[in-house]
Amino acid sequence: MPVYTEEGEALKKQSRCHGVRVDLKACLRDSDCVKQGGNMRGCLKLQQVPQDCINLATLLFECKRALLDNRQRFRERRGY
Repeated sequence: MPVYTEEGEALKKQSRCHGVRVDLKACLRDSDCVKQGGNMRGCLKLQQVPQDCINLATLLFECKRALLDNRQRFRERRGY
């Protein structure tokens, strides 16, 4: 899934979890809690965001954990 900046330029893939991170930031930025002045981390911790954002946060955690898992060296790494 291509992700674009406001100027319309394609973002470069910097890490395996980059796509998930960008989508999570966009989801949190569009949530009502952040629009009312809350910070992203606090709104996510209090679960005052849509379920899609919570699912993306879980996916980002699993992606980052897979990067540190030595068993993943022998298997194909998960991309997004």
